[in-house]
Amino acid sequence: MDGTSAPDRRPSWARLFLPFAAGYFLSYLFRTANAVVADDLAAELDAGGAALGLLTGAYMIGFAAMQLPLGLLLDRYGPRRVQAALLVVAAVGAVGFAVGGDIYALAAARTLIGVGFAGSLMAAFKNNVLWWPKDRLPFANSLMLVAGTLGAFAATTPMAALSAAYGWRAAFAILAVLTLLAALYVHLAVPERPAQGKPERLAAQVEGLLTIFKDRFFWRIAPAAVAVQAVQLAYLSLWAAPWLRDISGLDRAGVASHLQVIPLSMIAGYLFTGALAARLPQLGIPPLALVTVAVALFVLNGALLLVPVIDVPYVQWAAFGFLATGAVLSYSILSQAFPAALAGRVNTALNLLTFLAAFVAQWLIGIGVDALGHRAALGISVGVCLASGLWLLRR
Repeated sequence: MDGTSAPDRRPSWARLFLPFAAGYFLSYLFRTANAVVADDLAAELDAGGAALGLLTGAYMIGFAAMQLPLGLLLDRYGPRRVQAALLVVAAVGAVGFAVGGDIYALAAARTLIGVGFAGSLMAAFKNNVLWWPKDRLPFANSLMLVAGTLGAFAATTPMAALSAAYGWRAAFAILAVLTLLAALYVHLAVPERPAQGKPERLAAQVEGLLTIFKDRFFWRIAPAAVAVQAVQLAYLSLWAAPWLRDISGLDRAGVASHLQVIPLSMIAGYLFTGALAARLPQLGIPPLALVTVAVALFVLNGALLLVPVIDVPYVQWAAFGFLATGAVLSYSILSQAFPAALAGRVNTALNLLTFLAAFVAQWLIGIGVDALGHRAALGISVGVCLASGLWLLRR
């Protein structure tokens, strides 16, 4: 099958969806957990904003470094084997983070965690391409994104409660065990999709990857998708918590409760955009129009966050999470614009750019916060998103 039509007998959701959902849930939990334990990390490591940004962003470096080889591996060996192996690597990194003695050891461990979770969403997307018809891809992908966002929710008050009860190191040790169990679930439950014909040679795989990076349509979409996701990731995984503490004046419990609204709003956003994207073509409206509108509204909401007299954190940060989900629709748009054989590579190409940008954003926002304050750092981030949106409109 090339992914363009549904098979006659599709395996159950417990085999196709839930194993990948478990991995992506944990991926997002690890990605955003530092926002809740940031004060503990800063106190124990005597770390400032730039150091925390670098430490938290190390996940993004490991994640980004794996994207290009990941695309080749997914297209060659399939999502089941690749995802199960990588989750074991993530578990090893989680153990390293739980026992690391200084910021360098923790950064190395967090980089390994990023490597291990690099395939969580892309493996799921690849599996969706193999088993679902094209017109169902946006909704199937949206449901997977919902599963991941539940992990971001678990990284707020539940993670704070776990860390308060047992300490942040024990919390990460528990997460390491859960990650190993997820790897076993993927290995045992996910069905293999037999390849059609001979495996593509490595040289041909690399050539296909170069074709993606030379494609004008890819570069029409990529800047806006990357900018919005990078800013969203940087704030959700770390900088929203210090903003709520320093700008909105909330205590630790208030910060954790406010952080919950972001993943909850993202869940609503993924469901809304997935359903709307499936409906728009029937009305003669391309899904790319939805991406454009979402980027514009994301920039507007970011600008309103900068206005001192407007401080409604629940509403503003809910809108921050909801509107950022529109940019993720770019993955399904690009998946349908390229042959199914390139699905793993086109998604990981976009993911590479996104997580490199997220690492840079995470680090530079920390430098900006230390030097210029929260509002200036967010203002620069919003300005980059505005420029990328204008590029999308211009093109």
